Amino acid sequence: MNNEAAAEPAGLKVLVIDDSNTIRRSAEIFLKQGGYEVLLAEDGFDALSKVNDHAPDLIFCDILMPRLDGYQTCAIIKRNARFASVPIIMLSSKDGLFDKARGRMVGSEDYLTKPFTKDQLLQAVSQHCRGSAADQVADAAPTVGEVAGAD
Repeated sequence: MNNEAAAEPAGLKVLVIDDSNTIRRSAEIFLKQGGYEVLLAEDGFDALSKVNDHAPDLIFCDILMPRLDGYQTCAIIKRNARFASVPIIMLSSKDGLFDKARGRMVGSEDYLTKPFTKDQLLQAVSQHCRGSAADQVADAAPTVGEVAGAD
């Protein structure tokens, strides 16, 4: 049963794209503990087939990957009308203004710096997947991006 009005995250599919097995496994553990269904991809090409086959509700995408980087992957996903509204959060070990701006230019909604905590990851999901009671509470509070952007 996929009831989008449910107050719990059950049924939400989150795709994690990262060439680092450590990051993928950490994100998978954190997201499963949060009650989300998790899909994993190790590069942009792998991700494109998983997006098409599984239609995730949210995507975390590493920037620096072999073959197809995160910017290219994000741009391709966002150009597809079927997936253009799926939130994409870029992941990077760099916290530079240029990287964040470039991510926005290709259509990403947010940016999370690695390494991230379980709370940071789950808050990002809550912030970008609308419809649950937790999301409405999160909407009232300043977001990580707003607080971090105030520097």
